[in-house]
Amino acid sequence: MTYDRLVCANCAAPVSEGRCPVCRANRERLQQQGNFFAGLNPMALIALLAVLVAALALLAHQTA
Repeated sequence: MTYDRLVCANCAAPVSEGRCPVCRANRERLQQQGNFFAGLNPMALIALLAVLVAALALLAHQTA
């Protein structure tokens, strides 16, 4: 889950807006923790998966 969908328990606003100190602190923490795959959209993940499957199929074909 990305921080743009989280709601702050302190001010009830989206964390991505950073309205209160709690929001800003959590937004900063989540940005520093960032995961590579969390930033990709679903289509990019599907394309990456397709490339990996094609590479495995090519490797299996060459070794057979």
